[in-house]
Amino acid sequence: MSFAKVIEVIAEGDTAEEAVKNAVTEAFKTVNKIRSIDCKHIQAIVEDNKVINYRVNAKITFIVESGL
Repeated sequence: MSFAKVIEVIAEGDTAEEAVKNAVTEAFKTVNKIRSIDCKHIQAIVEDNKVINYRVNAKITFIVESGL
């Protein structure tokens, strides 16, 4: 039997797309079987009137299998 678990992470990148990819890449270092990512919040970091970075708050869903 297996079930899904959701973790929430914050990741950054030069673009919003890169930030999403970085979230998955970093999460994969500690969890396996990632199935989806849901980003509801994207933030742009601004310095000197220029966007320098993007940040996403993402929920990552992955499968957890029981040992039974």
